[in-house]
Amino acid sequence: MKRIIFMATLFGFSLFANKNIAQNNDDKNTSIYNFTVKDINKKDVKLSDYKGKVLLIVNVASKCGYTPQYKGLETIYKKYKLEGFEILAFPCNDFGKQEPGTNKEIKNFCELTYNVTFPLFNKIKVLGDEKEPLYKLLTDNPVTGKSNVKWNFEKFLIDRNGNIVKRFRSMAKPEGKKITDAIETELKKS
Repeated sequence: MKRIIFMATLFGFSLFANKNIAQNNDDKNTSIYNFTVKDINKKDVKLSDYKGKVLLIVNVASKCGYTPQYKGLETIYKKYKLEGFEILAFPCNDFGKQEPGTNKEIKNFCELTYNVTFPLFNKIKVLGDEKEPLYKLLTDNPVTGKSNVKWNFEKFLIDRNGNIVKRFRSMAKPEGKKITDAIETELKKS
């Protein structure tokens, strides 16, 4: 009888340990901190450099009906930046060829037209075989499910630990209550 109890205890401990190992591996695999991306000047940026910040990751385009959202993005960036908020904008030409420019042209457009001061990154693909690895995670995870980005200016909210918290489709205005409430909730967490 003691042997059966011992074996059952050992088996239970083994299941518990394996579950915790799997959970830890899942956490590592769903953290954006595992990625390195290129900024608008094609310099490597480790997303782990943003540890402790609340992030909004957005695929952007200069010739889209949603392009005026740059203004709203800049508004919330200025409003929350000192509280630990960052916006990471990734230009993308996957939808209607609405981001045809070079990185330099995109940067100039954003600065001159919308006074953008938040970080801009290298033009990427968010669809297909060449999809940026970061976007593979953003579009296939337990929080947001498995679904491709549908259009420009889709937004992903990331908590201070690098975890995906929410997804907002293109129509959601950056300065709208839905997004700002979610940002404020995450900023209050430590």
